[in-house]
Amino acid sequence: MKPNLLKSIFSKLGFELSDTQVTQFLTYESLLVEWNKHMNLTGITDSEGIYDKHFADSLTCLLSDKIKDGDKVIDVGTGAGFPGMPLKIFKPSLEITLLDSLNKRINFLKAVADETGLDKIDFIHGRAEDFGQDLAYREQYDIVVSRAVAELPILLEFCSPFLKVGGYFIAQKGKKCEEEIKLAENALKVLNLEVAEIKSVETSVETKDHNLVIIRKVASTDMKYPRRAGKPVKKPL
Repeated sequence: MKPNLLKSIFSKLGFELSDTQVTQFLTYESLLVEWNKHMNLTGITDSEGIYDKHFADSLTCLLSDKIKDGDKVIDVGTGAGFPGMPLKIFKPSLEITLLDSLNKRINFLKAVADETGLDKIDFIHGRAEDFGQDLAYREQYDIVVSRAVAELPILLEFCSPFLKVGGYFIAQKGKKCEEEIKLAENALKVLNLEVAEIKSVETSVETKDHNLVIIRKVASTDMKYPRRAGKPVKKPL
């Protein structure tokens, strides 16, 4: 029953799963539900909700047509691994970095990678403000993704330092995305970014008002960004 439900939800988006991928997603679900009993990973614990609102919703990033085989991708503020881990399962050639400020969540994601047999994943416990200044990570990524972390002006300062010039930041946003883009006009200018596209996506009848805000990096980020931890939130650009 579960494999059929999973395949059905994915196929509505045009994503066909191999038997290996079905097994990996079911393992991910099982670990998510089990670990969630002891720590706060998700408020959604039914299978259909997990498949639709977490797994399939994560894969909508691929509808941007910007993520290519072999790309280096960082998921900033990954939480329980969304959208980075489902992207890795579906497109295993991606070199994925999962960054989160809570070590418990990073430990959970390492367990998922171990149990599903995924490799080429870099796990970072830390703040985007700190690692965005680290030359081992700064401007090293083709794609940055992020979901439900902060409003766009804050998010841009967190994420843009990781992007290579010419790379894309894909932010998963709700119905207020146009409002957020307006608020982010100064941040876009200061951080050398431009909005390339806003793409409306739907994973199910229940999941509406989901948008991909696709932002291109047109020049290097000034070294004064990101500012020290806490500053981007307290005083957005």
